[in-house]
Parts: sequence; C-alpha cells; structure tokens
Amino acid sequence: MPQVKIYNLEGAEVGVLDLDEKVFSETAKPELIYQVVRVMQARARQVLAHTKDRSQVRGGGKKPWKQKGTGRARHGSIRSPIWRGGGVTFGPTKERNFKLTIPRKMVKKALRALLAEKAADNRLIVCDSLSLEKPSTKKMIFFFSQLGLSSKKVLFLSDKGLENAILSVGNLRKITALRLENLNVLDLLSHHSVLLARSSVEKLTKQLS
Repeated sequence: MPQVKIYNLEGAEVGVLDLDEKVFSETAKPELIYQVVRVMQARARQVLAHTKDRSQVRGGGKKPWKQKGTGRARHGSIRSPIWRGGGVTFGPTKERNFKLTIPRKMVKKALRALLAEKAADNRLIVCDSLSLEKPSTKKMIFFFSQLGLSSKKVLFLSDKGLENAILSVGNLRKITALRLENLNVLDLLSHHSVLLARSSVEKLTKQLS
C-alpha cells in the first residue's frame, strides 16, 4: 500500500498516511498523458485570426468603370480579392473549431497516474492542517523552506475552509493555488510538487475513484 509522509506547518514530520491503492498505484502509458494534454490545449485554443471574404467587405456595389472602351482590364467590384482592401480568399475565420473530446475515464486515469508518480517520488506533500487563523505569507514561506521547496513550483490543492491558506500563498510566485475539483493534467505536469491538507486526501481519492 502506498504511503505518504504527513508534515505540520513547522515542516516537521508528524506521521504517515496510507493511500488508496486504486488511486495512488495507477500507471499509464505516456501516449495517454499526451492525448489528454493535446485535448486540453486544443480546448484552450483561442480563435483570434479572422478575415472577410468579398461578400463581407464593405463597399464595392458600383462597377469601377465601364466594361469596354477604357483600355483597362475589366472589373466588377473594388472588393475583389485582387484589389487592395478587397476580400481575402480562403483566409482564416473565427468560426473554426479546434475543440477535441476525450472520455472522462481516460482523464481520471491520467490524473491518477501522475499523482501516483509524485507520491512515489515524495513530491506529494500532505500537511496535517492548513487551517490558519489569519493569512500569513511568512508562515508559508517558512514551511516551504523547511521542506526544501523554496525554489520549486508547487501546486496547492485548496479546499473549503482553507481561504486563509489560499491568501497566504497569493504573493508567492512559484506557488499556484487550485481548487481540488479543478485538478487537471496540465497543472500536474507543470509543477514539481503537490501540496494538500490531510482532510483533502479522502475527497481527492473519492473524486478520482
């Protein structure tokens, strides 16, 4: 059964917590992780480039000059794609859809595998209690320094009742506070360690089961 150390806010080890094997012993192929990341990045993609074709560009209702007799090439509209200021042929439009879908079971499997990897590498940090009477950035800085995480990117999985802890890490550049229910593969991959309260482990286990 996988285990993880429990620390207090002074950075001292106060016990060991047994983790659910169904969640924290999961393994997954790199191809699955890649697939989940690809879908998440596609969903986050913003379609900004947008061009107008000749039917959408303003003006051009009048024929520039008569069909014959001028010596110039014949034209029917100044909004033709060959005219400066005219429409664009086959240009990008904001109607493009890059979103992809993936089964929820695959996403959960990837999350379990990444959490299991962090737990095996001692990068899953469980704190006995993160309920602070008032926000204290100084206390959180001391906690991370005691665990040797001052220079590491840490993902803090917050929960209800931990508002003061969230405020305490708000000014720490390398610490990211994320609600437990919003846990995702991209954030797990981009952070060295994961921090959560002991009371949140059971909720996380139930969420990923």
